[in-house]
Amino acid sequence: MIRWWRLIAAIAMTVACVSGCGAAVDTGAVKTEGASLNLQPRENLKDGGSLTTAITEVSPQWNTFHADATLYTLALWRWYNPVLAYFSPEGEYSPNPDFLTDVRTETVDQKTVVTYTLNPRAYFNDGTPIDYRAFVETWRTSRGVDDRYIASSTDGYNQIASITRGVDDRQAVVRFDGVYAWPDGLFNVVLHPKATAPDVYNKGYVRQPHPEWGAGPYTIGSYDADNGTVVFERNPKWWGRPGKLDRRVFRQMESQAALNAFQNGEIDATGVAAKDARARVLTMNGIDIRTAASPQQALLVLNLDAPILSDRTVRQAVFTAIDRETLARIRFTGLNYTEELPGSLSLYPFQPGYEDNLAAVVSYDPAKAAELLEGAGWRAGDDGVRSKDGKRLSLVLPNVGDDTTSLNLSRALQAILGKVGIDLVVQQRPSADFSAVIVNKEFDLFMMGFSSSDPFGMAYFCQVWCSDSQFNPAGAGSPELDARIEAMSRIGDPMAQIAAGNRIERDAFAQFSNLPLFNGPAMVAVKEDLANYGAGQFYVGPIEDIGWEK
Repeated sequence: MIRWWRLIAAIAMTVACVSGCGAAVDTGAVKTEGASLNLQPRENLKDGGSLTTAITEVSPQWNTFHADATLYTLALWRWYNPVLAYFSPEGEYSPNPDFLTDVRTETVDQKTVVTYTLNPRAYFNDGTPIDYRAFVETWRTSRGVDDRYIASSTDGYNQIASITRGVDDRQAVVRFDGVYAWPDGLFNVVLHPKATAPDVYNKGYVRQPHPEWGAGPYTIGSYDADNGTVVFERNPKWWGRPGKLDRRVFRQMESQAALNAFQNGEIDATGVAAKDARARVLTMNGIDIRTAASPQQALLVLNLDAPILSDRTVRQAVFTAIDRETLARIRFTGLNYTEELPGSLSLYPFQPGYEDNLAAVVSYDPAKAAELLEGAGWRAGDDGVRSKDGKRLSLVLPNVGDDTTSLNLSRALQAILGKVGIDLVVQQRPSADFSAVIVNKEFDLFMMGFSSSDPFGMAYFCQVWCSDSQFNPAGAGSPELDARIEAMSRIGDPMAQIAAGNRIERDAFAQFSNLPLFNGPAMVAVKEDLANYGAGQFYVGPIEDIGWEK
């Protein structure tokens, strides 16, 4: 599943709910092979204490399955709702035995069948058994058949033919309508059956987290919607190993406020994947900077509904004029980090099957960009800005939030496009405007990003490229491309599907709607004795084991 986030959040405040280690010293080029984990067994941890961190946004929508949910919704959801699966840093799936005692995947009559056997001790906090009904209701609301449900993702769920009771209520048998390539990406979190009436699903979680419908080592102790503060405490109804922490606190903060709070000892960890932030924490004692490859994409989106950008040739010229190397250099200044420019919005360079699908479509060539604009009738005026039929080639780029690196990127892009006669107006907007910018399409160009919550990127190809997807703010796509994506999603062999997806993505990039910019590292500064927390790539592990070393 992918989740949009603001670009400034990617730059300064990425904090994965896992662990890592390092040292607050500058030791040369940053390495991101795998995760940097400070995994500690429970016997090495104290009982008690609290962990407080910043979060970019406490979304009003607490239902992680809803289309308005974000990366931050999921981060909070996992602290008080059933998490049925764990993932290694590399993305290897394993069931959480507190909820699932067995998961068996088979191919029967050319159809994938997955049998989930649930722990008989597993109950929601209100006393409802966690059984096959939770699987049925999660599928029913996520499959995309009933448009009363505003679902974030239907991928995979729309290929399930049936879910039935197994040997008893504590077994769910999931039958697909063919061979499905990515079954480990489904049912890693589930909905309470009481949350699945349309009005409740869409509106019932707005500013209402419903801890009674959750389950796990922690539950919500308090929630201040106005100030963006959430406190989790141990769940007295939990049947598994108790959480090591007494309290887990999230505080909504802008990036600079979070950095100040970390330096003042008010919070225990903060993202530092930006020059100024990293430089400030390097002078601190008693901390680690924990670093890993980041399963996140930063990209530039063009609004195809904007009159000037409705012309494909103009869009091609814009992308051809952009020096991504310079933007990446600005982004990673002061981090001692470099990476190859990304060429896919489906997979990351460290994943099997990744290909640079952008290279064959567009490359930096300002002379060609100028030629394209000339051919489209845009002529340079006395001030260097092009115009056509009395209209200037002027485009608006909103810059959301107060992050310095984000503003530097916006200004650099302004200068880059100015060299070929494009007037880019950088419009400063507050962080709270992010959703309005996207939903209302209040942009010509916009830098933003998304995060992958599991390693099955090709499963979510449609979210980025299908014409009717809410994750496609550019408005790109076509019925023909939609049909090809649907056919690709039906390929049962994972590597064969990835190969087909790579071919389609090259054609999708030729719409000149989305331009990958960089991925970047996850860098998290933490107090050095914090265990099982930090930068972990795809890692999802037991939250009850996060805590402080003895």
